[in-house]
Order: sequence, then C-alpha cells, then structure tokens
Amino acid sequence: MEKIRVIISNRQKQVRIPTGVRMLIRRCCHAVLQMEEFPDSAEISISFVDNEQIREMNRQYRDKDSVTDVLSFPMGENGHYDVNHETGAKILGDIVISVPRAMEQARTYGHSLEREIGYLTAHSMLHLLGYDHEDGGLARVRMREKEERVMRELGLPASSSYAPEE
Repeated sequence: MEKIRVIISNRQKQVRIPTGVRMLIRRCCHAVLQMEEFPDSAEISISFVDNEQIREMNRQYRDKDSVTDVLSFPMGENGHYDVNHETGAKILGDIVISVPRAMEQARTYGHSLEREIGYLTAHSMLHLLGYDHEDGGLARVRMREKEERVMRELGLPASSSYAPEE
C-alpha cells in the first residue's frame, strides 16, 4: 500500500478531543485500506462537528432532519476516484463525526470514546470504498464483520453487543 494522508479538522468546541484520537483515526484508516487491499495512495478528510452541525448536514444532504453520529461523503464510484494532481493520491472522500453523539453512544454501549470514534471511522471508511448497509441483510452483516475486524486489529474489540444496557 502506498502513502495515506488523513486531514483532520476540529470544527466543534463542545468536547475536547482526547490525546491520541488523531493517531487512532490515522491507524484506523490505514487498517481499513490494508484489509481491503487498496493499492494506491489515498487522501481522506475527517471533520469533528457538534450535533447541530451534523443535523444541518444530514438535513441538507440526506433530507433527514435529525442528529446522526457520522456522515460519509464518498468521492469515488465503482473504484474510480478523483486524484490529487499534486500528490497522485486518490481522494476517497470526507467523513464527518459528531463528537457529542459519539460520547453519548460510547456511554450507551459501555466503551471508550476512542473506541467509538475508531468504530465510526472504520464504518465511514468502508462507505468511502463503496460499502452500503442501508438495505440491511447480508451487506449489513458483512460490513459489521469488517468494522469489528479492524477494531480487533487496533486492540479495541467490542465490549458489548451494541444493545443498550437496561
């Protein structure tokens, strides 16, 4: 695998981003691309936002007026991507993570904020590579298996079955 450039920006002020999260995100992007045997250099943009910002984006781009945890904006289709002409890297797309929502979900599922952000990154990276789970079924199961494989490789296995504790 070639070089991977991950551009991370913090566009929210509600939550302090823990030390090490940026490195975790880079490791997560690398692990997904390695698992998927992505052969080229790649560029990914990741933004941290608050709930109101992601709600507005969800409304604008998906016609859903609700807060969500993560949005993925793929720049490619069927394995064809725009290329950064300065670096030759394939531009995979943008990932937008609501940090307050990630905190809520980490509490709900009983694991760390780092694990939740890593999971959301793996999930979105798979979307940038063309995976989809909206129709459920086998595609959703396969995507979840890949996400959990990356989390195990990073030393962040699931601490629950993703069912909220009673």
